[in-house]
Amino acid sequence: MTNFIPIFPLNLVVYPGESLNLHIFEPRYKQMINECFEENKHFGIPSVISNQVAELGTLVMITEITKRYENGEMDIKTRGLKIFRILETVKTIPDKLYSGAIVTYPENDELLQAASMQKVVNNLRQLHELMKVKKEYKKPDDELLSYDIAHHIGLNLDEEYELLSLMKESQRLEYLKRHIKKVRSILDEVENLKHKIQLNGHFKELKGFNFDIE
Repeated sequence: MTNFIPIFPLNLVVYPGESLNLHIFEPRYKQMINECFEENKHFGIPSVISNQVAELGTLVMITEITKRYENGEMDIKTRGLKIFRILETVKTIPDKLYSGAIVTYPENDELLQAASMQKVVNNLRQLHELMKVKKEYKKPDDELLSYDIAHHIGLNLDEEYELLSLMKESQRLEYLKRHIKKVRSILDEVENLKHKIQLNGHFKELKGFNFDIE
C-alpha cells in the first residue's frame, strides 16, 4: 500500500509504539500539526542522518495538544504507529508550507518473543546496574518488544536507525543482544583500567621469572 503523508524530518529515530513529546515552533510545522489535528490525520517522522533525510521513518499520530502559546507554538504528544519507506519526497505542496512524501509500509514482524526478550532484558538490567542507572518500563517484561527498550540501551543515532531497518523481531533482539555484549566488554575494560591506575604506586608482590623452568 502506498499513500501520501505530510512529513516532519527530525534528527532522531522514532519507533512504533513510542510516545514522543514535541514543541512545535516553526510556521510550516505549526500549519501541519493544526491540519493533522483538526482532520484527524497522521504525519511521518523520517530520520535525518548525516544531514540527509533517510529512506525510513515512522508514521505517528497526535494524541494530545497539551499547550497552545499566544504566538501559535504548541506542545504536543504523539505516538509511533508503523514504519514507512519513502518512495518520493514532495518538497513543495500547493498552499502548504510543509513538505510531504509518497510512502509505502514494509511488512514488519512485531510478534512477541517473550523468552528471548527476557534474556535481553535481564542482560540490560545487569548492564544498568553496573552503570548505576535505573530504568523502568511501562509494560510487564512478557509484553515488551525490542522497540520498548531500544532507546535505553545506549545506541547512537546510526545504530538506532539500523535497528529501525530490521523488519523481524528476532533480528532486532539479536542486534540488541550483541550491542549489550559490546558495551559490557567496554565497561569491563574500563574497570580493569581503573584497577591498574589504583594499583600504580603501591608495593607489588610479584613472583619473578624462573629461568630454570624449561
